[in-house]
Amino acid sequence: MFSSLMPQRKEFFEMLAAHSEQVVAGANATLRLINSLGDGKTDLAGLVKEVNDHEQTGDQIKGKVIERLHQSFTTPINRDQIHSLIDDLDMTLNVLQSVANAVGMYNIKQSTVEARELASLSADACMRLNRAVAALADKTRGAETLNLCKEVEEIESKADKVQHKAISALFQEGANVWQTMKMREFYSLQESVLDCCQEAAKMIEEILIENS
Repeated sequence: MFSSLMPQRKEFFEMLAAHSEQVVAGANATLRLINSLGDGKTDLAGLVKEVNDHEQTGDQIKGKVIERLHQSFTTPINRDQIHSLIDDLDMTLNVLQSVANAVGMYNIKQSTVEARELASLSADACMRLNRAVAALADKTRGAETLNLCKEVEEIESKADKVQHKAISALFQEGANVWQTMKMREFYSLQESVLDCCQEAAKMIEEILIENS
């Protein structure tokens, strides 16, 4: 049943993949933004706009997915799972947007080693998530897709450790209170990107199990 329905409903997989590509693009723009803080040469506002543009494109794709769900009598996988996965992808983009906008809102002028590492981990997780979404339509790639999801979860676990280390360092003796507060929130936002990736990966795993 799963294989026979895919050709008629491949647009769902295509739209999910298109949305996950926006997630990757948004994560890469966020990575460039954070890596460029303090260099005095990069158009930071332009990078923030780039992230916002990807988020808006993602919203448009999500809208099309929801519309097609309402129009379609049959779907290649459980319609609730499609809805949940597009929500997880959308939330990932939303949090990436929050990270990018927080640079200006919190007046963050300089990057840190931890911020750059979290941004790099986010971009890596989003890339692997995109590959998993792109492979979802091909049942023969189930093992590969599952491995990618496990890798996303491992990256999230690593990001947890980076965040804890970063926040602990903020509370050293003599630390500036305002700087500590805003960077703690910034690190938490960055780690939330990984949490969203993990949720999406878990949903993909659920889809794979149900349709194996």
